[in-house]
Amino acid sequence: MKKVILTKDVKDIGKVGELVSVSEGFARNFLFPRKMAAEATEKRVKEWNHLKVVAEAKKKKAQAERKEILDKINGITLSFKMAAGDSDKLFGTVTTTEISKELEKAGYSVDRRDIHLEEPIKLLGQHKAAIRFGEGLEASVMISVERA
Repeated sequence: MKKVILTKDVKDIGKVGELVSVSEGFARNFLFPRKMAAEATEKRVKEWNHLKVVAEAKKKKAQAERKEILDKINGITLSFKMAAGDSDKLFGTVTTTEISKELEKAGYSVDRRDIHLEEPIKLLGQHKAAIRFGEGLEASVMISVERA
């Protein structure tokens, strides 16, 4: 068996950056010629471990920043003024893009793909939107839609 560090995803073996054990022949005849893996020398393993620690630290820092943003956003109310018909039905909808732009004006950078609506906002009144950053990080925002 030979230890290698994968440089590309290999089906049924592992993902990029993983340290895996494969047979000598598989490494020599398949992985190395296709540049899918590098031999796990002592130097490379140390480098790999260092990069893993650095990546973990960056991930924790980014997660802390996202949590801080969500804590500030949680519970705020965004107001929209839109044209509506007699039965309080909007001429159009309030989209995640518009919510993202409104949050941007308030000083929060939130991608529209992180904003989740239970159903499209097509009526005047109060609505809820969830902002999810993954890994259990979630905040709730109220959307107030008034007649223009």
